Amino acid sequence: MLYYILRRLLLMIPTLLVISLLIFFIIELPTGDYITNQIAALRAIGEEASIAKLEFLRKEFSLDKPFFERYLIWIGLWPGPHGLDGLIQGNWGWSFEFDKPVEQVVGPTLPLTIVLNFATILFVYIVSFPIGIYSATRQYSWGDYGFTLLGYIGLATPNFLLALLLLYGFNRWFGMSIGGLMDPQYIDQPWSVDKMLSVLAHLIVPTIVIGTSGTAAMIRRLRANLLDELHKQYVTTGRAKGLKENQLLVKYPLRMAINPFIADIGNLIPSLVSGSVIVSVVMSLPTVGPVLLSALQSQDQFLSGFILLFVAVLTLIGMLISDLLLAVLDPRIRLGGRAAS
Repeated sequence: MLYYILRRLLLMIPTLLVISLLIFFIIELPTGDYITNQIAALRAIGEEASIAKLEFLRKEFSLDKPFFERYLIWIGLWPGPHGLDGLIQGNWGWSFEFDKPVEQVVGPTLPLTIVLNFATILFVYIVSFPIGIYSATRQYSWGDYGFTLLGYIGLATPNFLLALLLLYGFNRWFGMSIGGLMDPQYIDQPWSVDKMLSVLAHLIVPTIVIGTSGTAAMIRRLRANLLDELHKQYVTTGRAKGLKENQLLVKYPLRMAINPFIADIGNLIPSLVSGSVIVSVVMSLPTVGPVLLSALQSQDQFLSGFILLFVAVLTLIGMLISDLLLAVLDPRIRLGGRAAS
């Protein structure tokens, strides 16, 4: 098992390098960059005096270099104007839009983004797992029909509409402040027990809103997988041997049915970040989603590149966790070719 973990960790290094190259290439696809757009805008209004500063920034951040040289400087494998000073060395780059280092722009949003994603994934699995099992073991019952209807409603309801309804309800019935991930008095304040409790209380609405569609999809997937396993011959054989239904369910078909269920942990993370952008704007959530949208619109390449790479790292960590869980639950995955032989 230790060898399997080490192999998966080492595999993440070249994977991240390939992902970073793809991210940098995609960001560079649109014509021009932030500096070029600003220079064109200044020339259009006759502000020639400010163009010299932008030209200095272009050379300062190596935007006048060839593509691969700029990429290697960005990740820290090629010396730039200040030597080796890229992502590997801890320099996340400069945000031209905010005129400050990237770490100062996204620093406050990264922990809250991780907490929100973690809470949403927990919500998706805690809710969908028992409901999926109930629907599969009581097929065509009133409960199965009811949960199926709720699932379709969850898939069909726009997230921003659900966010507005829940914000209104929680504000009216529980007196919770509208929007954000904490009460206004705790913004820009040091962390304390009261601030943490405020964050936990404000996590309820965005967690439900962002996790609703994923929960509905997970319920349908687990129900379908478990139904397929329950109709196989080994389940009939187990019943014939006198195994109790609960014991039979947990020992064999459930373990087989949850493999795709667990494998989706890594896939959930990028979908949560990308799918929560509109919700984050509507609910004024201080996450990386709105910052990424603004950076892509303004072609703030270092800021958008770091956020996309951060999401990729979260995805790889999620996939590692899912692979480790699958290896524990299914020895065939851990042993690989040795199991087949």
